[in-house]
Amino acid sequence: MAQVSKEELLHIANLANLNLKDEEIDTYLLNLQDILNFADIVNKANVEGLDITVGANEAKNIFRKDEVVEFKDTESLLQNAPEKERNMFKIPKVIQ
Repeated sequence: MAQVSKEELLHIANLANLNLKDEEIDTYLLNLQDILNFADIVNKANVEGLDITVGANEAKNIFRKDEVVEFKDTESLLQNAPEKERNMFKIPKVIQ
């Protein structure tokens, strides 16, 4: 497993427009090395004989029934409306 050099880290930081302080470099080196080590482990994982899986379950396009429900407390709904007319929100005209 290759080690990330300080120069490589600074180059990556420059590409990402990050301004690293000298005291942060060692911490970032360790973090980046940990990420790369984990990626290496994942890349080497044995997947022979496994089925392709996209999600954790097979549920697809689950819809609920569209039901009309009458809202009875319109006064509470409209109490903070800046303007109202005939028990509805009144808004500025959009199309002329």
